[in-house]
Amino acid sequence: MRRAWWSFWILVILYGVSLVSELVAGNQPLMVRFQGRLYFPVVRFYPEDVFTGSGRMTRPDYKQIARNEVFRADPHHRMVFPPIPYGPLESVRPESIALPDEALITLSREPVVGTVTLAPDGSIVSAEAVSFFFGVPEDRLAGEPFERFGALPVRFKSALQERFANRAAPGLAVESHGPDGQAALLSLATFTPRTTPPAYVRLLVREPETAPSVAGRVSVSREGEAIAVEGTTWQALEDAERARLLDSAQQCFGGPVPEERILVDGRWVRARFSRDVVTFPFRPVRGHPLGLDSAGRDILVRILYGLRTSLTFGLLLVVATMAAGIAVGALQGYYGGVVDLLGQRAVEIWESLPFLYILILMGSVFGRSFALLLICYGIFNWVGISYYIRAEFLRLRRQPFVEAAWCMGLPARKIIFRHILPNALVPVITFFPFSLVGAVGVLAALDYLGFGLPPPTASWGEMLAQAQEYNWAWWLSLYPSLALFIVMLLGVFIGEGVRAAFDPRRYTRLE
Repeated sequence: MRRAWWSFWILVILYGVSLVSELVAGNQPLMVRFQGRLYFPVVRFYPEDVFTGSGRMTRPDYKQIARNEVFRADPHHRMVFPPIPYGPLESVRPESIALPDEALITLSREPVVGTVTLAPDGSIVSAEAVSFFFGVPEDRLAGEPFERFGALPVRFKSALQERFANRAAPGLAVESHGPDGQAALLSLATFTPRTTPPAYVRLLVREPETAPSVAGRVSVSREGEAIAVEGTTWQALEDAERARLLDSAQQCFGGPVPEERILVDGRWVRARFSRDVVTFPFRPVRGHPLGLDSAGRDILVRILYGLRTSLTFGLLLVVATMAAGIAVGALQGYYGGVVDLLGQRAVEIWESLPFLYILILMGSVFGRSFALLLICYGIFNWVGISYYIRAEFLRLRRQPFVEAAWCMGLPARKIIFRHILPNALVPVITFFPFSLVGAVGVLAALDYLGFGLPPPTASWGEMLAQAQEYNWAWWLSLYPSLALFIVMLLGVFIGEGVRAAFDPRRYTRLE
């Protein structure tokens, strides 16, 4: 399968790049030229004293050293950082993010809400704030039939009749359209019978929720001039109102400014004044194309390092658990009898233990770590492959070539590893990609639930957990989810290709 072949190489290349993540993204320089000598911090540790002479043997802050006047005084001093000069644990300084020096005026329409009082014959008794919907001033609506300004559905008329008949009726909301096609949502409150029937019924008339609220945006420079205008509402304002709003927007550069309320074409519009300030998590900007998380760490860098963590965990887990599953299944299937019976009962008892509870207990006792997570999950993950290997050995142990090996006096060790096992590896090879995908998904799920790797380890699941806390930060959920989806999809494609390659039905035909 061609897509399986390409998926394999794409996954190999991605994993290869992640293995050398320090050369692609990191806050450690690849090379430092200082006082005529070359240093390579990316492969060797140098204490701070080497570059500052402070006597400190701690890890140096190379970016701070590069900004030091002593380092910058000599033109021969140089630092070469990776293409992405940020580490997975590094919090970006807010002042290093370049933002446009402008304020923003956001014009939002207030939802129009009015009321209409109806008589039993359907005529309007009084109306308030509904001229926007009907196109007629409220003082000219009295005595007019309501259906002249908007058709009423049959169920809405029935609901009105129930109320005038003093019978209990639930609340109801229907959409109606005025003479000019203006949509309005008509609402009736829940009605409870009274001692006397009501003489009038009041309707609530409001804009549908689908009506757009943002009427326009205006970018304002520090000098108080409009740079860019979106929407037509700004043009509908009078010159004095525009000047007043620009003056208020200019004050944003000195501090927060309260919103204002203006009347535009008979509708109230709220003007909110804001200015971009770096607060974490922060949206994608130049230099950080995938945005920053809640601690100011670059999402792209953490996805890259998380890829290495996920695939390394998956590969180690799958190799270890398959080795254990092969060993247990081979012993059960080869010897059979009492060994198989007792072994199968022991495996079933072991499989019934609650994995998640044991992981929580072990984590609370020994602390969360990569090795502990690998061991805890590995001691349970081998059970599935042991069933397949056991079944293959039970089938193959009665084959003529195995019986011939017994007759020749070969030891069980050689029969198992040289004769039976090579013929029983088809399920192992077939399930390997799918098991890898499952391991990557399990690690992300455990990190998401808080039972996985310890913070601040770069992890896709940890970033998704942040996305749940900051649900407005769309980049926290989009990019880690996309990375997880791509890796798992590539693994599934590889698994399909391997399964198709070992499928014997491809080479059979009916004659």
